[in-house]
Formats: sequence, C-alpha cells, structure tokens
Amino acid sequence: MSSGIVLGFVIVALVVHRQERARTVRENNHPALLGFLTALGFLALALGVASVVRHRPLDAGAVTLVMASLVVGAGFGAARSRTVQVWRTPGGRTLCRDTPLTTILWFASVAGHFCIGTWIDRAAGAGSLGLSTLYLHLAVSLGVQGLLVRRRAASGPVRTRQLGGPASRSPRARAHAPG
Repeated sequence: MSSGIVLGFVIVALVVHRQERARTVRENNHPALLGFLTALGFLALALGVASVVRHRPLDAGAVTLVMASLVVGAGFGAARSRTVQVWRTPGGRTLCRDTPLTTILWFASVAGHFCIGTWIDRAAGAGSLGLSTLYLHLAVSLGVQGLLVRRRAASGPVRTRQLGGPASRSPRARAHAPG
C-alpha cells in the first residue's frame, strides 16, 4: 500500500471522526482542510499525469473519467449533506452533527473513488492517475457537503432542541404547539 493511499485513509478517518461531534455550522466550513486537500490534490494530480505521459499521451477517456470522479464526489457530498443533523439551540446557535448514515456515505464515496480510480488507470494504460485524484475527490466532496449544510441551516426551519423536551420543526411551530 502506498503512502498516498494511507494518507488518504487517515484524512478520511480524521474528517469522519471530527464530524461525529456536534459543532456549529460555521465550524463545518473547513477552509484550512479544504485548502490543504485542494493543494495536495493538484500536486498529486500533476504527479499522476506525469506518471502517465512518461509512457504514452493522455487520452480524452482518462480525462473524462477524472472529471466523472469529481462529479461523483460532489454527488456524495450532496447526499451526505442531507443526512447531517442540523438544529438550533435555545440561545440561537446553529449546530450540526453527522449521523451513522453520513459515515456510511463517506466510506461509500471513498470506495466509489477507488473503483473509478482503477477504471481511470486502465483507460490511461500506464501510471497511477486514478489514485492521484483521491485528494481532489475528497476536497470537492467535503466542500459540497459543507456548502449545502450551511445553506440548509440558513434557508429554512431546522430542529430546535430544548432541554428536557422533544425537538420541534421550527421556533414558530414550537410557539403554536399545544402546551
């Protein structure tokens, strides 16, 4: 197993572990992690392309599959965003936390990327272009998830948790609930 694959698994494990705890929606914006993954992703992509073009020209099929991998990452990010719990505290802070389904979708996303990565490497015919796109896949996926969770929190009613009471759909619904 290459060190790049190990680093990819470590990053996914850290992201999943961090998101299992409640955090403010603002904390869900991972600018440092997204910047790191994006920079690492472009570096790895450049090395992956170099590993292919050293032996043969890069063809449109491999490039199309690389783009498809990023679209799949965005799709998984959108799907995971719908599984994240979002709620407001009585003090007005908006919090979020991943659910077990979110974690399952994280691992499905990585597994899907490895399948597409294998396909990319077969289409390229040489080198390791497929696995080199893992970090960009993670950056796109995490970025889309964060953007959509923030949009969900800002756009509509989210659950309001009360100490000692059930959650309601919105503060307005709670005000009109029978007492």
